[in-house]
Amino acid sequence: MPERLHYLAIDLGASSGRGVVGLFDGERLMLREIHRFANGPVTRKTGLYWDAKGLFRNVKKCLRFASEYGHELSGVGIDTWGVDYGLLSEFGELLIPPRHYRDVRTAGVMEETGKLIGRERIYARTGIAFLPFNTLYQLIAEKRDGGLEQAKALAFIPDLLNYWLTGIWRTETTIASTSQFYDPNSGGWATGLLKELGLPAGILPEIGKPGTVLGKLQPPIARETLCRDVSVILPASHDTGSAVVAVPAEGTQDWAYISSGTWSLLGRELKTPICSREAMDANFTNECGLEGTIRFQKNVTGLWILQECQRVWAFAGKDYSHAKVSELAAGAPALVSFIDPDDPVFSEFGDMPGRIREFCSRTGQTVPESDGAIARCVME
Repeated sequence: MPERLHYLAIDLGASSGRGVVGLFDGERLMLREIHRFANGPVTRKTGLYWDAKGLFRNVKKCLRFASEYGHELSGVGIDTWGVDYGLLSEFGELLIPPRHYRDVRTAGVMEETGKLIGRERIYARTGIAFLPFNTLYQLIAEKRDGGLEQAKALAFIPDLLNYWLTGIWRTETTIASTSQFYDPNSGGWATGLLKELGLPAGILPEIGKPGTVLGKLQPPIARETLCRDVSVILPASHDTGSAVVAVPAEGTQDWAYISSGTWSLLGRELKTPICSREAMDANFTNECGLEGTIRFQKNVTGLWILQECQRVWAFAGKDYSHAKVSELAAGAPALVSFIDPDDPVFSEFGDMPGRIREFCSRTGQTVPESDGAIARCVME
């Protein structure tokens, strides 16, 4: 009888996370969601952060729930959103909670960096689209604020969680490539770029390929979760990288993808990066895929504006489900008001319904008053 393989996949996005158990019996792959939980920013006096310890508690819950299936768990893999990171001390302790990529501390840093060394040079070396929250600009802001002085190691979000599970510090190509200091042509860190900007390359981890077995759960974690002899495996650690793996297509020709979440990504897989002036002007990005491919794609606003409206409504006591929001939108008049999702006013946390009303008023349109009218405006 074929060997039964039992794995746990933990997928963490900017608004929610989930654990899914996969059982392969030699012929069929069966999937079952075992845990789903909310994720979001934590506002502090000094800025916007992620609750990394809370995420880790939910990772351990996923492991604990997976152990109840009665099968020997073969392995676990974690993917998350890109660019964000934690900084570790020389003793392996997290110095401060990871900053949220929408934190305003990077305002203006991307433009200043482009003027300093040239956008063309940055893009030719990294192939990554210019977005103000890229890890490159976060690190420049970190250095400016003195946050790198005690840092001995940088760990992207999946790497941080894997470090807490195994005690092993390493990253993986798909998540490394979101940083804007990874060189997709050489397959390593763009250390020359970092040196030119006065950033320490010594805090960066070794880069492994997807499929690398990182190591076993540390004994205290194994005891707490009741998972014995479980290996932590590096998947495509960037969530979009893992999502594109699931596209039901073969090869790299004649197909494209749209991956929708807080962000929507439109693109295709290529064999080599495109770092031309035309690609830079169109702000396309070259991120690494599973088997040495390049995900040549465009980042566009996805569900972020609607999710932020839902957050504000929930704070006011109206905790609408996705189905309820769709129902409210369906009951509102069609094609009344329109917003520009790329307007900077919609990129930050805050009173999103109020910003939508203000935008419509400022542009001479009918101002959507009801929650349903606002939801319909966003969707359209």
